[in-house]
Amino acid sequence: MKLIIVTTVQAFHKDAIKLFKKAGIESFSVSEIGGYKNSSGVSMTESWFGSERSGNESSMLFSFTNESQVDMLFDLIKAFNLEQKETNNPLRAIVVPIEKYI
Repeated sequence: MKLIIVTTVQAFHKDAIKLFKKAGIESFSVSEIGGYKNSSGVSMTESWFGSERSGNESSMLFSFTNESQVDMLFDLIKAFNLEQKETNNPLRAIVVPIEKYI
């Protein structure tokens, strides 16, 4: 079992939900968050929250799921981000292995 966490600016919130469903991840949670960036030498395109210098309305989606669904979601996110050429706010995703759960 893996924990997948995806962050997105609010403009791509619905797209992120569609990607979760397309990957077969039907059970997930969403939390509204504020994304901030300190521009202390980090390239704008490498920043977790993109090009904004002030807060962005953002979302965090997360789910406990199996590895095959994680792989599918990563492929979908990569393709989605390639299509977003005019934004510095790609979807970001991380995977955390789960050692124990009840």
